[in-house]
Amino acid sequence: MFEVLVFVYENYYTGEACPEPAHLERKLSAVGFEPEEIGDALTWLAGLETAAKGSMGFAIAPAKAPQTPPEPWLRQPSPYSVRIYPTYEQNHLGAQCLGFISFLESAGVLPAHMREVVIDRAMAAPGAPVTLEDLKVIILMVYWSFGQEPEALVLDELCEDRVERVAH
Repeated sequence: MFEVLVFVYENYYTGEACPEPAHLERKLSAVGFEPEEIGDALTWLAGLETAAKGSMGFAIAPAKAPQTPPEPWLRQPSPYSVRIYPTYEQNHLGAQCLGFISFLESAGVLPAHMREVVIDRAMAAPGAPVTLEDLKVIILMVYWSFGQEPEALVLDELCEDRVERVAH
């Protein structure tokens, strides 16, 4: 699934540029991805769209329904609040991923509403605990869904290959 997500991230600059799911499915199939991977990725992307729009207070309403924005599922936390991770999140995310999320938050590059979408999508990802490499793809996809590009240093941290890194 994560290879499909990386392909989508690399080939569609923003979530808005991404084609409809049926067209995307045909494109991914033509590129050579397996149907099961494509299905998992499309389901995950649909959840990402829902989570991202829900965190901003928007929802897709039926065409004939009045366009009144619903209550957002996430309220902006106070600057003094602390995110507490329940045991099931700790187990699914693992210490390494939780530490990385904390690092991005403390650096001021992962605001609370995006953090919650990252956690939501990481909890929807297969495998427990989620690997750090998979979490980085999830974080990139969350930035992508919000139509934002991470700062250069953050992007470097998300895309770097630690095997190639030389300590000074």
